[in-house]
Amino acid sequence: MEIAKRLLQKYYRWEFFWLSLMVVLNLALHFIIIYRPEGFVLDEVHYVTDARSIMNGEGTLRPEHPPLGKLLVASGILLFGDNAAGWRFLPIIFSAACIIFFYLICRRLGMSKRATVLAAFLLTTENLSFVQGQIAMLDIYNVTFMLAAFWLYLRGNYPVAIVAAVLSTLVKLTGVLVFPAMGLHWLLARRDRPLYSGLSALLAPLTFPLLLILFNLPIYRRLVDPIGSIKEMMSLSQSLTFANTTHPFASRPWDWVIFPKVMPFFYGPNYMGAVSFTVWALIIPCFIYLIVRSIKRNDAAIFGASWFTSTYLLWIPISLITDRFSYPYYMYPSVGAICLGLGLGFHQLLRLWETMAGKRRWVPLAFVVIFLLAHVAVFIILSPYSWFDWVTILEQSTTTATTT
Repeated sequence: MEIAKRLLQKYYRWEFFWLSLMVVLNLALHFIIIYRPEGFVLDEVHYVTDARSIMNGEGTLRPEHPPLGKLLVASGILLFGDNAAGWRFLPIIFSAACIIFFYLICRRLGMSKRATVLAAFLLTTENLSFVQGQIAMLDIYNVTFMLAAFWLYLRGNYPVAIVAAVLSTLVKLTGVLVFPAMGLHWLLARRDRPLYSGLSALLAPLTFPLLLILFNLPIYRRLVDPIGSIKEMMSLSQSLTFANTTHPFASRPWDWVIFPKVMPFFYGPNYMGAVSFTVWALIIPCFIYLIVRSIKRNDAAIFGASWFTSTYLLWIPISLITDRFSYPYYMYPSVGAICLGLGLGFHQLLRLWETMAGKRRWVPLAFVVIFLLAHVAVFIILSPYSWFDWVTILEQSTTTATTT
């Protein structure tokens, strides 16, 4: 017993104690419902069908997207079968990787352990992040490579960070927004090793076409002209505009923050494509807070503001100039930036609670506790783990046990 107690104490003092618990929680919540539903959720029908076409040697049915994400969907099917487990196993693993990279990013930025744990917990229990990490769409792969690029960049490993950003772009073309995020932070906070940084940046236009050829090879079973492939992807992407396409849940980038829509991905269990309301409510205040802390030269705030500016604010001129069609879940790559800012802010509030005197000292603590409870409640309501869904699960289990 004494040995076990010492081991538990050592584990509790471990840097990654809370991270390990959040990763285990994330994996458990995902794997419990990996077969729910057994059919397709939203665009799984497109990407799984496309993966089947690729595996049958018939090429891709989705030429508007780069090849890497499609190959990852096909890889899951090859490894675990053409069923719900095969479609969703890799997204679940990548979802856990997102939490790990996000935690490491926060720590690399000099955030305290408490601020980092708060930020990572918010991301772990954020609805849109959870939903995207459960289903066979491209977004989870896109964001995982984005976070890997951020972490490598913050470590000063610029060449590999550029390659990771290229991989993000080879999943979805929107991965290109990773580059201005790193570039803006470099200009505002680093400006180190300009020659090394510049040469590293040159890897992007060199590695993208080479990797495009490589990843297209198993899809087309031949060498494909990368320039022609890029032109085709750009043309198909630009053709999808508000002028020629309609959808009940189409929205402009400013709507994601001001007039958000809950986009149902699936009913029973409920997969809702929406940023958790608790996080959404503080997007604008959080961004203002990041700007204020950035002016005071807080590195984490500068990075968070750069991240949000590049992955969200740039969507506004893109939408105005190109009329590009978009959905509410396109906000997903920006959610981490808001969780980072909230972690910073809540840590400051808890510092106030620790240093203030009198009855007012409990106000910041009460705010943080109430927010976290509300955040978990919103997750339960929006996620596939809603109360109604659990009632259904229990009823089905009871019926099965009675019949047996």
